[in-house]
Amino acid sequence: MQRGLCLYLSSHIPFCLIFQTLSSSNLSAGYEALLGCLSAGVIVGLIAILCHIRRRERKFKPSRKDIEVALASLEYEETTCKPMPIKDIYTATENLSPSNVIGQGIAGKVYRGVLANGWPVAVKHIVKNEHAETFLREVKSLSHVRHPNLVSLRGYCDGQEECFLVYELCINGNLSEWLFGKDKNLSWIQRLQIALGSACGLWFLHIYPEGCIVHRDIKPTNILLGVDMEPKLSDFGLSRVIDLGVSHVSSEVRGTFGYVDPEYRHNHKVNAAGDVYSFGMVLLQLLSGKRVINIMNTAMPMSLDKMASTVIQDGNVLEFADPRLNGEYSTEAFDLSLKLALSCTGHKKQRPSMEQVVSRLEKALEISMRDDAKHNSISIIESLA
Repeated sequence: MQRGLCLYLSSHIPFCLIFQTLSSSNLSAGYEALLGCLSAGVIVGLIAILCHIRRRERKFKPSRKDIEVALASLEYEETTCKPMPIKDIYTATENLSPSNVIGQGIAGKVYRGVLANGWPVAVKHIVKNEHAETFLREVKSLSHVRHPNLVSLRGYCDGQEECFLVYELCINGNLSEWLFGKDKNLSWIQRLQIALGSACGLWFLHIYPEGCIVHRDIKPTNILLGVDMEPKLSDFGLSRVIDLGVSHVSSEVRGTFGYVDPEYRHNHKVNAAGDVYSFGMVLLQLLSGKRVINIMNTAMPMSLDKMASTVIQDGNVLEFADPRLNGEYSTEAFDLSLKLALSCTGHKKQRPSMEQVVSRLEKALEISMRDDAKHNSISIIESLA
């Protein structure tokens, strides 16, 4: 009880008053009591300080839940397509500076830009009175569709006379640049991986739960390559959605010469088989490094699928291979891929689905990886011999 009283006194009464209340006869006992009060006060103070520090640590140190919420918020920010003010578009592209132009399409120019949050983007500028339909199609197709092999639409801006589509930036350009560029080349494994990734993207579109999305313009310039050379299908300006339970929709013929399904040109029926044909032509280009039409023969231009069929009939399959591969590819996988490409460009009823295409390309890649590992093992053994 005496110690409790001392604790109270030490916190509420000045030290001088305490000394005055101590009698001279028990001064020694008073000193002892005072020391006890001071010691207890110090202990209580230290405990209070430690508790305060702990509370601050708990307050400022993020919990696992806090981290998960922050990551989810970032992911939502990255995958959500949002309307953007036109001033943000002009700021990101330095007022549509000509030095930031990275492409030119039918609808308009494409600019490189950087958003205020630091994200690098590609901005497509569309003149609204001429290509409003393109803008609406792309926003409708891409604003809610997400897949690793489809380019992500970050946002859009719908102005009175012009509009903009803001995409993620694929820093390695498009497939056409790598197939036909003088200073670029793709290995056999890279070509198969690009084919497989593109096929996965198309398969996803064709089985989309809300209806089959037909791209209608699959070609090398519309296959963008990310930082790890992962393919991403782009440019959905011609895409059409086929409702569930409907086999096709009728439409005027749209697409790029050389990649348009001949049957679609004839009957104007849009369905997934048209994309399969276009993909087959792209796969033939990945194998051969050639253009879709042989314009060198001006007397009788020949399409790439006809050239491939002729090569197979003559039994010279490997002559179709891109010379820039330098023979560094699996002949078994090449033969499998070539036959797959021709089945894609064959009669519509005999074409594989994109699911089947993905399965066969996975097998071709597996064979190539196995043969590549075997070749590397032999090279190591020979070097040690």
